[in-house]
Amino acid sequence: MQFRDLKQQYQVLKKDIDTAMIEVATNCNFINGQQVKVLEKELAEYVGVKHCITCANGTDALTMAMMAWGIKEGDAVFVPDFTFFSSGEIVSHAGATPVFVDVDTDTYNISSESLDKAIEKVKADETLNPKAVIAVDLFGLPADFEAVRKVADKHNLLVLEDGAQGFGGKIKDKIACSFGDISTTSFFPAKPLGCYGDGGAVFTDDDNMAALLESIRVHGKGEMKYDNVRIGLNSRLDTIQAAILSVKLKAFADYELEDINKAADKYTRQLSDVQDKIKLPIVPKGYYSSWAQYTIQLENKETRNSLQNALKEEGIPSMVYYPKAMHKQEAFAANPYNDSEFSNTMKLCDTVLSLPIHPYLTDEDIEKVVKAIKAKML
Repeated sequence: MQFRDLKQQYQVLKKDIDTAMIEVATNCNFINGQQVKVLEKELAEYVGVKHCITCANGTDALTMAMMAWGIKEGDAVFVPDFTFFSSGEIVSHAGATPVFVDVDTDTYNISSESLDKAIEKVKADETLNPKAVIAVDLFGLPADFEAVRKVADKHNLLVLEDGAQGFGGKIKDKIACSFGDISTTSFFPAKPLGCYGDGGAVFTDDDNMAALLESIRVHGKGEMKYDNVRIGLNSRLDTIQAAILSVKLKAFADYELEDINKAADKYTRQLSDVQDKIKLPIVPKGYYSSWAQYTIQLENKETRNSLQNALKEEGIPSMVYYPKAMHKQEAFAANPYNDSEFSNTMKLCDTVLSLPIHPYLTDEDIEKVVKAIKAKML
């Protein structure tokens, strides 16, 4: 059993993917080929924004946003404490200070209440200038952007949507990667929409911001490649990855997103009789998840680890996202925090466990996972 079955996906899409890759190789347009522009148009239309600027990876996408906004030393950027390292790393790369914020235990996303308190605390200290908030769409579920935006507007902060895990998720009719002043995603292979290497994208409705991001991703270029008007990056999406993503985007929109939701629904139904021992994922009313992960919560760390070992013995892969809070990472030790400020995050780090989930997961696979969980928990 595969945790995220990319091998089966390739077999299903093999003909179209092989054709797309061979076309790139035949034409030798490996850098900035026409497939890149085609993909950017397709992605912008899918998300429902004016501009999509692809780049080399999801971390660069976040970095480009920091650069475009001029985030610098002395600025504070507010980041959920329960997320992947890059969400905070890119703030430090900009010379600014990441200020971590606790999350909601139902959605795993940033808590607007904790965000407001963190901003007020930074303002009272007067050492840093609050500048932006990074709201992460964790495990496929968009953050509560209505609440986040309310807090951000109250304090005049920019909102960056980190949609690395959220691509395809929705709040009502609005699609993930359209909620931020700038939004980003990652095409890392295991993401909801993944390529065959690294890749990323930035989304915006602002024409001037799009032009600035275009410049930043290619060495800060001006009118031509040898006219450099600012310090930028070398962060282009390879043409072959764009070609692959165009094929996969069609499958994603046509049936994969629907099928992965069906798989998640089957897990939830079949595990419903152990909800007194396992907390199942919650999708709030009006929300739609792209299920980057199907994550359950156990009573404590010992129970979580014991279940993970039991699943492993049955040949069932599982993962812990994330075992260590951002504020506990040694890389951020210069700004010490009190664990009591992050009670939800600390609990989640000890109790979460992600089960195999992907559009090609069979009923037999789901039944095997459920049977193994019930054998251990009942």
